[in-house]
Amino acid sequence: MYLQQDRLIKSEEPISNHLLYSAVSLLKELISTPSFSGEESFSATLIQCFLQNRWVETHRKLHNVWAFNRFYDPGKPTILLNSHHDTVKPNTQYSRDPFDPMVVGDKLYGLGSNEAGGCLVSLLVTFLHFYNRRDLAYNLCYAATAEKETSGENGLRMILPELGRLDFAIVGEPTLMSLAVAERGLMVLDCVATEDTAGEEGDNAIYKAIKAIQWFSNFVFPKVSDTLGPVKMSVTTINDRSRNDVGPGSYSFTAEIRLTDAYTPDEILQIIRKHVNCTVIPRDIYLNPSVIDTNHPVVQAAMMAGCNTYGAAVTSDQALLNIPSVKLGPGDFARARMPDEYIHISEIQQGIKVYTQVLELLIFSLINNTSNYEPLIRGN
Repeated sequence: MYLQQDRLIKSEEPISNHLLYSAVSLLKELISTPSFSGEESFSATLIQCFLQNRWVETHRKLHNVWAFNRFYDPGKPTILLNSHHDTVKPNTQYSRDPFDPMVVGDKLYGLGSNEAGGCLVSLLVTFLHFYNRRDLAYNLCYAATAEKETSGENGLRMILPELGRLDFAIVGEPTLMSLAVAERGLMVLDCVATEDTAGEEGDNAIYKAIKAIQWFSNFVFPKVSDTLGPVKMSVTTINDRSRNDVGPGSYSFTAEIRLTDAYTPDEILQIIRKHVNCTVIPRDIYLNPSVIDTNHPVVQAAMMAGCNTYGAAVTSDQALLNIPSVKLGPGDFARARMPDEYIHISEIQQGIKVYTQVLELLIFSLINNTSNYEPLIRGN
């Protein structure tokens, strides 16, 4: 049991009303609290207090907050339930106050409501629903993390060593409650074309850069991922020769590579360097692609709960995990950075329902047939 509105709620009670009320109330508070990437101190405190007021022991490092189920057993596998509480800056086209959590009909408006506040609070109250249960075949670790929007060093990446052994993860991002069983990675390359000292027109840095950009536009990688399709490349910025930081006789551009599981990042880099006549330098941080076996218990449980599966083109903190993981959550990524961002309250209700069903199915399967599932849970 845990404390809710000055009374004790048994986890066996119907979840739709009291959990939905708690989730929406917390989300309104989070919307009212600016939490741009790197500036999440106050939203982290809100989440921490929300848990502590329900007698949950919490852990915190900078702006990351996490907790484990009450009857944590180091001999059991552990599921990570993760979402982020940082946001981008509001779109300049907002017609509403982005920090005013206004409810209009079924819509809750506000910055971060859809990406990823709805996921964050739905996972949180689902965690609370299971928090006091003694019959869990898994441990649960709930982590509300920072700096996802900037791929910063002080978010999930920083606290992973603090969480102990994790066996697989559910990452909360707006997917319309479809299950992302694969996710593209991202590698950013800084490319510099330099003139040869001979100075012949054909060796002009601009011509070299044009040829390289055309190659990025036209090249097709031969291996194609079954779930994510082909590797995709695009040139995102071009810098002219007058830039002092590039140097005389040079022309630079930036390329983004949307990675799949068909190639390692090193293989992609080798192919690119073989084909373009310029210096290619990968940036320090890149995001790995993610793919999970569709026979994994978490995928099977989500499908039994009615989730469709797909491969996600957009990266998330999944890229930081070296364990099997899926991406699942209420809301629609298409609304992520739109003006007047919103989420449907009914989407939050559905998110809580599906998250709870998935965990119940996993618990039931493991209790009754552990031998069939444990090898997959261990990631083997």
